[in-house]
Amino acid sequence: MKFKKVMALVLASAMVFSMAACGGDSGSSGETKKEDSGDSGESDGGELSVSIWDTNQEPGLKEILADFTEETGIKTKLTVVKWDEYWTMLEAGAQGGSLPDVFWMHSNESERYMSNDMLLDLTDKIAESDKIDPENYPEDIWGLYTYDDKYYAVPKDVDTIALWYNKTMFDEAGLAYPTADWTWDDVSEAAKKLTKDDGSQYGLAVRNDNNQAGYYNLVYDNGGYIINEDKTKSGWDDPKTIEAMKTLEGWIKDGVMPSIETMSENGEDVLFQSGKVAMVLQGSWMVAAYRDNEYTAANCDLVELPKNAETGRRASVYNGLGWAAAANGEHTEEAWKLLEYLGSEEAQKKQAELGVTMSAYKGTSDAWAKSADFNLQAYLNMMDDMEIRPYSKTTVTWENEDNEILKSVYTGEKTMEEACKEMADQMNEKLAEEGN
Repeated sequence: MKFKKVMALVLASAMVFSMAACGGDSGSSGETKKEDSGDSGESDGGELSVSIWDTNQEPGLKEILADFTEETGIKTKLTVVKWDEYWTMLEAGAQGGSLPDVFWMHSNESERYMSNDMLLDLTDKIAESDKIDPENYPEDIWGLYTYDDKYYAVPKDVDTIALWYNKTMFDEAGLAYPTADWTWDDVSEAAKKLTKDDGSQYGLAVRNDNNQAGYYNLVYDNGGYIINEDKTKSGWDDPKTIEAMKTLEGWIKDGVMPSIETMSENGEDVLFQSGKVAMVLQGSWMVAAYRDNEYTAANCDLVELPKNAETGRRASVYNGLGWAAAANGEHTEEAWKLLEYLGSEEAQKKQAELGVTMSAYKGTSDAWAKSADFNLQAYLNMMDDMEIRPYSKTTVTWENEDNEILKSVYTGEKTMEEACKEMADQMNEKLAEEGN
């Protein structure tokens, strides 16, 4: 079977693929690693098996699934599988014919699954639906889950990026809180003042694999790019991209961030929640975690991303997850009913009201901004200038290698310019292979 061959070739890279969005991110919509809450994704009896990777979203989604069951009589069983194991689970299910009935799909993986007929074709069902109209969702999100002009997932959410900061640390340092007028230069200066010589506190944390929520935003602010529109060329060696990435190199050299070893052991979220860093760049998918964490709820807030001082641009790289169904599932009609419900205005509005995440259905996320005592309006404001998260057929492979190459900048083995050119070379090789 064609798909088995493809899966075998990419299994190794997929297993180390780090989340960038909800997205992840980093997604999404998420980069935190989530704990498994149950069993495998296989359907049990008449229940629909539903698989996700984010425990923070589990309570709200369970409530929405209960509403679906009450309305339709169709039972569901939600399983949360932590990110690193989620894709291994789907790989095994795809090869063994036992995918979950309904599951999250991410832009980094969607084309492989769509092109190999693993996802249920929703095109005709959407055309006949009175709940799902593509016009009601961002066009770019549909693009992530469209292949050969056919739809294979229903948009779940939209995520944007913002700057989180520790109010207590700013107060102790005698610094004014970040504002929407800040530039990246302001972040750099504040990070220096918020970093303590004894290593007990750092001004900032950006991991080498924090692309969507981190350095990608600097690149687009500065007029650079990661991949061109027809997905044939890397933008890592573009002068504007390199110039933007030198801001990250400056943070490394200035010592305002923890070591790569520390950040490899602990994500930015963990360091921020434990009071070790004063500022982090995070996606909207992290709100529930920070809302439910006693420390961040009491000490932290957020603001729009800084602007580029030269271009004046404030861009947010965004993504969105899709609700997909197994093409060969035993309950495809019931699965479609669930997808249709999850994408409906009713369910999308409730997702926002419960604070699960920003919803993909246009006009439903205003309620989300009131779901926690943070300045969540900042995330909505970031929708004014968005760039879709860079992707291609083999995003996982070139993105993983980019992450590894960037480590050498953190350790001082390479300059940022050297790393960017190396990333461009390896990425261009993989993009050329995609075209063959």
